[in-house]
Amino acid sequence: MRRLRDTETMTLAEDSLLGAVILWLATIGVAKGFSWREYDNKRPRAGGFYSEGWRARALGAHQNGLEALPFFAAAVLLAEFREAPQGLIDGLAAAFLLLRLVYVGAYLADSDMLRSVVWTAGFLVNIALFLTPLTRG
Repeated sequence: MRRLRDTETMTLAEDSLLGAVILWLATIGVAKGFSWREYDNKRPRAGGFYSEGWRARALGAHQNGLEALPFFAAAVLLAEFREAPQGLIDGLAAAFLLLRLVYVGAYLADSDMLRSVVWTAGFLVNIALFLTPLTRG
């Protein structure tokens, strides 16, 4: 089995995968943490806790993060396995993670237009990341 890269360290894109998972978990953790008096850990999925306001938006952002994660992970792994330019992969992965952070902020702030624009930008970055192997020439 050949080694793809001559490095023992993880790439920025690989670190971004972990960052996306942490952001996904932190999004719902914020709702639970800031509302710990109302949160019932014996019934963590009780719908009433997330039924309205910013906690409902946190749940929506959390669920969307889970939906976005598989495509992002596949795009990063495909790009790296196909040996696309690492700087391009890293830049796009970091851009996606930054856009996800802005997306979560827009969702929590109830800024629906910004949220939609940022989601679209993140999706386009993911498509670009997925297509980076085509840049190998």
